[in-house]
Amino acid sequence: MQIGMMGLGRMGANMVRRLQRDGHECVVYDINPASVEALVKEGAIGSGSLEEFIGKLAKPRAVWLMLPAAITGKVADQVAALLDKGDIIIDGGNSNYRDAVDLAARYAEKGLAFVDVGTSGGVWGLERGYCLMIGGPDAAVKHLDPIFASLAPGADQGATPDKAAGTAPFGYLHCGPSGAGHFVKMVHNGIEYGVMAAYAEGVNILKAASSGKAKRSADAETTPLSEPQYYQFDIDLPAVTEVWRHGSVIGSWLLDLTAGALKADPALAQFGGRVSDSGEGRWTLKAAIDTGVPAPVLSAALFDRFSSQGESAFADKLLSAMRYAFGGHLEKPKA
Repeated sequence: MQIGMMGLGRMGANMVRRLQRDGHECVVYDINPASVEALVKEGAIGSGSLEEFIGKLAKPRAVWLMLPAAITGKVADQVAALLDKGDIIIDGGNSNYRDAVDLAARYAEKGLAFVDVGTSGGVWGLERGYCLMIGGPDAAVKHLDPIFASLAPGADQGATPDKAAGTAPFGYLHCGPSGAGHFVKMVHNGIEYGVMAAYAEGVNILKAASSGKAKRSADAETTPLSEPQYYQFDIDLPAVTEVWRHGSVIGSWLLDLTAGALKADPALAQFGGRVSDSGEGRWTLKAAIDTGVPAPVLSAALFDRFSSQGESAFADKLLSAMRYAFGGHLEKPKA
């Protein structure tokens, strides 16, 4: 099957490679000509402009956008202006599901189908496959099934699920009308925030298990460790995260990646600790607020990311200022 892929970054380029491995014809376009050329050398059909890109696609055209959420709507409109009735636009990025609902309604007036595909797999997707959460009209999703099947991981090893009964065991799912795919992916990423925070906080407590061995200042600005005898453990963090990978109830692919990171660099010296948020966590919390669903873990994980980005710096300074004002407390220098 032929597919057009626009946006050849870390995920888009590997998705093209995975599709070509399975025999699909890929027409590609990116604002960076070098990205296009690299895939042309691997068998893709390159394009030097948006118009050329659309012109090389056979009807009904299927254009997959793998772009940052901030520009997806604008680019989708540019693509839609060049398409005809019966063509399909697919958004595989981390866009707001509300945008998908609105774009689908607008494009439907022109006879275009809009399919939103929440795509999870990251840089490992080329080998592992991509978990796909799909929203869109039934006919368009059915037409694209060969593409989804090739991108997805496929049946678990040894499993023989009946595809007629559902595609979820293969790693892709039609979740509902346009917007439903991005909604499911949004919540998926909100959960991801919480799981990552739980691992990070737990391992940090393990790291502090030797606190009883450290000399602590005896002053008014330092909370004493009243029972240091209970914190005398030098925990091997890489070894613990490795053992958790084998038979533990908290085992997961995220834990596999955590163990790998600690094994490669136990002190995590190459990281500064600034954790970005690309929007899905915020949108998940807005949905929780709008629908009255409690989400304290996900909200705490999101706010912790804000703090890591330095957004708590002024509030922290104000806390110090208040302590100094009412009690003359001087800030202790960082150890």
